[in-house]
Amino acid sequence: MKTLIPNLFLALAWLALPTLAQAQFSFTTNNGAITITGYNTAAGLNVFIPAATNGFPVTSIGNVAFIESSITTVTIPNSVTSIGTNAFFDCTSLTNITVIAGNPDYSSMNGVLFNQNQTMLIQFPAGLGGSYTITNSVTSIGDEAFDGCSSLTNVTIPGSVTSIGDYAFAVCTNLTSVTIGNSATSIGFDAFAVCTSLTSVTIPNSVTSIGAAAFGDCTSLTSVTIGNSVTSIGEGAFVTCLSLTSVTIPNSVTSIGDDAFFFCASLKSAYFQGNAPPDNGDAFSDDPATVYYLYGTTGWGPTFGSVPTALWNPQANTLGFTGGHFGFNLTGPTNAVIVVEACTNLSHPVWLPVATNTFSGSGTSTFSDLQSGAHPTRFYRERSP
Repeated sequence: MKTLIPNLFLALAWLALPTLAQAQFSFTTNNGAITITGYNTAAGLNVFIPAATNGFPVTSIGNVAFIESSITTVTIPNSVTSIGTNAFFDCTSLTNITVIAGNPDYSSMNGVLFNQNQTMLIQFPAGLGGSYTITNSVTSIGDEAFDGCSSLTNVTIPGSVTSIGDYAFAVCTNLTSVTIGNSATSIGFDAFAVCTSLTSVTIPNSVTSIGAAAFGDCTSLTSVTIGNSVTSIGEGAFVTCLSLTSVTIPNSVTSIGDDAFFFCASLKSAYFQGNAPPDNGDAFSDDPATVYYLYGTTGWGPTFGSVPTALWNPQANTLGFTGGHFGFNLTGPTNAVIVVEACTNLSHPVWLPVATNTFSGSGTSTFSDLQSGAHPTRFYRERSP
């Protein structure tokens, strides 16, 4: 008889719930608090979650509670203090999330869900489209915050943001451009994976790590600039970037994961500005025609993995004087950085840096020596930074 009492109590509790709550939500009750676990869209597409029902407070929205739902708006009461993983994933019609004022853990602005003090962007409604500029209060973009937002076309990440979470912008298939502020230090696992319309990206100098598969399957990506503080490029970071033709690896990089550039079918050359990172044999998987390295760097053999290597020597041409200063044009790999040094005596050379040059998107740069007139003889060379 004792085993029947709890079941009888649950049955009576269910019958006592308001009809509207029974029709709209599925939920669980634990320690006198309710967690929303599902929703019946037949009850309406504009969802208002109650603060309490049947005498119990609604404190949680469970994992995948509204996943793939056709809801258009949702209002979250101030009683909710926990929202589970993927609670609103793939809700492609959702355009507005509103949090009732006074919620101790969450807030909203212009339909976007944040933590209470708006330092973390938690959920961008997948039904919103066009361009979006993240507010300057945000310091982190949460895991999956924009995941599956297929109508998003442009996003600006401000300098206040230091971390970009796992899957943060995954499967934003119409995202054509992204601006990453110069405070971000990490780009998470699969952060921009399957952004198939993204054509170029600049990873700022503040970033130290690019996560595994961070830009995987970005099939339209033709240009990537990797900042000079990146030390690690994760496994499969640029896998299946079919349109990428060349890449420059800064001298800060000490680790490249397996298959980092696997199946980049158009990749013909990779330019390394520093010493050879540990050769795992699989970073390029036979995709580029050649891996180039700079004079004076170490650790290079005839191949890097299965890819042949060659010494890269930037070419100086079109020598002349401009405004009384000697200079010349340089040609080299797109977005690569080199230092031009000068000395006055080749018998006892003391090479001093004169300028740091970055090759343009077309692989050109112009050098001018403002001190050339002070020396009867001047010799020049280039090296990696």
